[in-house]
Amino acid sequence: MGHEILIVDDEPDIRLLIEGILADEGYETRLAGDSDSAIAAFRERRPALVVLDVWLQGSRLDGLGILNVLHKEEPSVPVIMISGHGTIETAVAALQHGAYDFIEKPFQADRLLVVVRRALEASRLARENAELRLRAGSGTVLEGRSAAIAAVRNQIDRVAPTGSRVLISGAAGTGKEVAARMIHASSRRAEGPFIALNCATLAPGRFEEELFGIEGSDDGAGRRTGVLERAHGGTLLLDEVSDMPLETQGKIVRALQDQTFERLGGSRRVKVDVRVLATTNRDLQAEIGLGRFREDLYYRLAVVPLRIPSLRERREDIPELARMFLDRAAENAGLPLRELSGDAIAALQSYEWPGNVRELRNLMERLLIMMPGNSTDPIRADMLPSSVGEGAPALLKFDSDEDVMSLPLREARDLFETQYLQAQLLRFGGNISRTAGFVGMERSALHRKLKQLGVTSEDRNAG
Repeated sequence: MGHEILIVDDEPDIRLLIEGILADEGYETRLAGDSDSAIAAFRERRPALVVLDVWLQGSRLDGLGILNVLHKEEPSVPVIMISGHGTIETAVAALQHGAYDFIEKPFQADRLLVVVRRALEASRLARENAELRLRAGSGTVLEGRSAAIAAVRNQIDRVAPTGSRVLISGAAGTGKEVAARMIHASSRRAEGPFIALNCATLAPGRFEEELFGIEGSDDGAGRRTGVLERAHGGTLLLDEVSDMPLETQGKIVRALQDQTFERLGGSRRVKVDVRVLATTNRDLQAEIGLGRFREDLYYRLAVVPLRIPSLRERREDIPELARMFLDRAAENAGLPLRELSGDAIAALQSYEWPGNVRELRNLMERLLIMMPGNSTDPIRADMLPSSVGEGAPALLKFDSDEDVMSLPLREARDLFETQYLQAQLLRFGGNISRTAGFVGMERSALHRKLKQLGVTSEDRNAG
């Protein structure tokens, strides 16, 4: 979507001239001729940039006064000051008060466009840097080669450009926020802000203040913008939306429908252009039945439902993810990289991962930092936490009381093959085809061997 620029000048001819220059380059514009209309337009809908004249005849505030109000309310919006009576002192004062740049009239159209582009680019980079600091260490792509996660990425590719609202469901730690960021990054709003509101951690009494902001006094004192306003032109993520209080749910329904809202303490409706995404780790249909979630809000959010599979549903991705997290942890901590042994990978694939991808990432970081031994030694299964090893097949937690040497060769071989195939079946989630491919057998031959040994693909706790 095009950037919206607010043009403030007391001369109609100048306003129209600047509007024409910017419109030819694809920018959207709004116009104001004095301080009151300029501040009202700014508060009604935050622009991407303001072009502001210093001297405004018949205006309550001059350009520097307006600049102070705007900068106090939203310092991230760049302001370009213009004046036909420019002096070095005026330019310095404008920059000291927070203006991005100062242009003296009459100006060349090319000069104005260059400054506008630079100001918008600087604003974008500042916003991206702030977001990167907030999500340092988190992923930006759903990694993995499994069919389950590939299907999710395909759905994201299809829905991202549409502008539709998306409800992303899945257990905690599966990567729901990563999916939301991928949708934003591939959308037409990619250059706009991505704002996330974590509904699970917010006190119930603060929801409306965070969503809608506070009006404050006429001079801007006490005014605070909410996430709906800060996300104008971009994407708002309502993270774990099922934790939003019912009263607030009713108010946001109208905001989603009209794309307008009132700040707390205000009476004027603020118009925004925001794409809303939501995540949940609960069954919202069940929450509706229990009276804890509004049905009308559900259908406004779930225009396109998207489910993120749990890690145990895509066990074949675990080796790649584990090595990737080890690589990242080694780079961030400045430590040498350690390899994972085959038995460690099999044990990781056998674990149920209640904390999903987040739990795997944390474990890899902890292992890299805390594991004993030489840094060149691989991480073995017996080095993993007991909680991870408990569900591992018998082959990976060998019972020293089992006197294998007392068994005849055939029985010892059958015992090994039984435990080995149980381990591989568990590793690949009971999938016969993937197990056969890994162990190097034909699918039909593996079926016969499993039947001979009395092993079933459903036997997940064998041994």
